[in-house]
Amino acid sequence: MTAEASEVALSKQDLRAVAAFAAACAGAVLEVFEADQPDDPRPRAAVDAAWAFARGGERGKALRDTASAALKAARSARTPAAREAAWAAMSAAGAAYLHPLAKATQVKHILGAGAYAARAAELAAGDDRGVGAGHLRRAVACATPVVVDVLRRFPAAPDGGGRVGELTRALDADLRSLTFAG
Repeated sequence: MTAEASEVALSKQDLRAVAAFAAACAGAVLEVFEADQPDDPRPRAAVDAAWAFARGGERGKALRDTASAALKAARSARTPAAREAAWAAMSAAGAAYLHPLAKATQVKHILGAGAYAARAAELAAGDDRGVGAGHLRRAVACATPVVVDVLRRFPAAPDGGGRVGELTRALDADLRSLTFAG
């Protein structure tokens, strides 16, 4: 088996920590979606489901369904910022499904909610990249040692992906550079 296809050890507690991180990132921009679509609860339900899993809930059909519903909510968004916020929520619910394959694409399960949320914040502020950078700093500040440890088990975030890809790689680099007192 090649190194890229090797398995990464992941416990349920690891997945819960990743889901909590993703939910915190996505939750920070729910208001962006809700300002655009005030009667659509789907992104909030996805973030709530991610939190429920992080706090000990099951990883099952309900969690997958909320991720899918948030993705559909993104299609109904009237603004690009609201769409990105819904994608952040979808990514939060999907974080519980991080696959134990040592592939760079799996990093999106860990960091996708943070990158989409940062992009939503940028767009809501008139495409101000400083706002996105500030959002990434706050995401880094809420990362736990477990989240960073899980991230380090995977290759670095892949190239591509436009602005969200850039934000993913920036968040990836910032988290990998963290040290925790121990």
